[in-house]
Amino acid sequence: MTIMDDARFSPMLGNPLKTRQDVQDAFTTMFKALVPAFSPGCARVRVDQAGAHFDVGAADVEGLIRPLWGIVPMVAGGGKFDYWHLYHTGITNGTDPDHEEYWGACTDYDQRLVEMAAIGFALALVPEHIWTPLSDMAKANLAEFLLTARNCHYHDCNWKYFRVLVDLGLKNVGVEYDANMTDQYLQDLDSYYLGDGFYGDGPDSRRMDYYVAWAFHFYGLVYARLCPEDQERQERYRERARMFAQHFQHWFADDGSCIPFGRSLIYRFASGSFWGACAFADEEVLPWGVIKGLFLRHLRWWAQQPVSRLDNGILSLGYAYPNAFVCENYNSPQSPYWAFKAFVVLALDESHPFWSTTEIQPSALPLAAQRIPGMVITHHPKNTVALMSGPCHLPSTVRFAAYKYNKMAYSTRYGFSIDANPYGFDGAALDSMIGFSEDGLQFSVRHETRAKMYKDCLYSTWSPYKDVEVETWLIPKGKWHIRVHKVSSARKLQTIEGGFAIANKMRIDRDIKPDCEDRVYTTNDDDFSGIVDLSRNRTPRICHPEANSNIMVPRTRVPQLVGAIEANSVVTFSCAVLAQPEPALLAGDWLKVPDSPSEDDLADIKALGQDCLQSIE
Repeated sequence: MTIMDDARFSPMLGNPLKTRQDVQDAFTTMFKALVPAFSPGCARVRVDQAGAHFDVGAADVEGLIRPLWGIVPMVAGGGKFDYWHLYHTGITNGTDPDHEEYWGACTDYDQRLVEMAAIGFALALVPEHIWTPLSDMAKANLAEFLLTARNCHYHDCNWKYFRVLVDLGLKNVGVEYDANMTDQYLQDLDSYYLGDGFYGDGPDSRRMDYYVAWAFHFYGLVYARLCPEDQERQERYRERARMFAQHFQHWFADDGSCIPFGRSLIYRFASGSFWGACAFADEEVLPWGVIKGLFLRHLRWWAQQPVSRLDNGILSLGYAYPNAFVCENYNSPQSPYWAFKAFVVLALDESHPFWSTTEIQPSALPLAAQRIPGMVITHHPKNTVALMSGPCHLPSTVRFAAYKYNKMAYSTRYGFSIDANPYGFDGAALDSMIGFSEDGLQFSVRHETRAKMYKDCLYSTWSPYKDVEVETWLIPKGKWHIRVHKVSSARKLQTIEGGFAIANKMRIDRDIKPDCEDRVYTTNDDDFSGIVDLSRNRTPRICHPEANSNIMVPRTRVPQLVGAIEANSVVTFSCAVLAQPEPALLAGDWLKVPDSPSEDDLADIKALGQDCLQSIE
């Protein structure tokens, strides 16, 4: 029985999302929800009073400018937008230093630099709608604002594309700028390329996440279309996109969900913007029907998620439901509208093969071992799983970075959990992680690794404490995967290792008895999750983590193994993990536990593996 209408929590639910008109309607519906949030002078948009590390003025500019990523392509493709007057007024007032809603001067590394990229995109694609209607004074103020912004210093990462996009816009409306600065940033961006279609997000190649898709390739493909005279670069960007697509398609499950990991997950369906950008650049990286299917299934999956609060249609801070734990320090309430980059595909008219071709339904994809990002991906119905070792990010930039990058497995269905309580070891989810504690309160997990891949297996080394060394092997086995940890510790430790977290749908939590001494499982009406202690030196149990710790569902249960390590000892822990949307596994695969690998197998993986997250060019 449905007690609450799910459509009241999702701005896209009920939209079939099969045609161009459907996608245009989805954008229009979500934009209209923002209209009441415009300030009296239209230069700012604010949907909530929460904040980010940058000033509230910059956050308000996010709210005004980020929707342009959807408005501009929709209008370029012939769609009607009834709110240009808000933008003409807002840009006029926001760039006027004497107006009370002035955006504030741009400075080095300012958040405003990020938002100006969308204005550059607009000036390059639809100047007749956003530039021509402005007064001469407003044009002069906007040009000066953009010139000041593009002359600032940008962070040494994907941010450098923002100057490039501003410059594309300035060039199109006849404003002079220093093109040498543009070229220098383009060279810098090329220096981050690792090969096989992958970029590191800056000089540190281990910063690997969705910014490869929704930043480097997205902007590169926009550049390829809008700056065809730079033939060498645009051909290079197109070729890299073709290579990346072969890998990126594996990051999506057959139901349209994608593997959630890394930072900025509040951007939600921006993950699908790569497919839209390929179409925007008229680059058939995969057959058009396949690209269309990947893109539309992704939107349809998001349409099913309760991403808004009751009846407001506003994209919330969170992932599959409103949840502040997933947020970064740089996420304001307006930040989620980066998701509108997915609507770049609306720039194409109905006759483009992206729209005219029949959507191809997903086929069964084989296992994919992707050495550069350190991922081994397996596909199952409604669930794609990535074993992972290698990617990481600065804890000073990413909140809960270890949980977003350094779990041993990430699932499109089960997501991941964040253990926000630093003193809650016994109740920590630790799904797809192993945690270590001295006092039973505070604990440490894998937060940085050096990884290798051999065939379809991953090997990594890491240290939860300065006098504790861990070697970890991750091995796929069909629906299962095996984890082996060899721990050398100078201190006495308690350990907990978790399988996948599944939704806890019971009215009252209750303990679930272990299946036997070496294993435990938990089920609900739709899912099965279990873990088996292959080394037979740990105790199985079920954990009921804190509410809202998981990014997919508010309440979960996690099968776990609890162990102990004596001081000055070497201990090996080995387990097999199984979780799928198949409760019937209890009478099938759960009875077919894979064997633990031999010492020789582990030695070969360690000795013969090639480094992950390194350039191959």
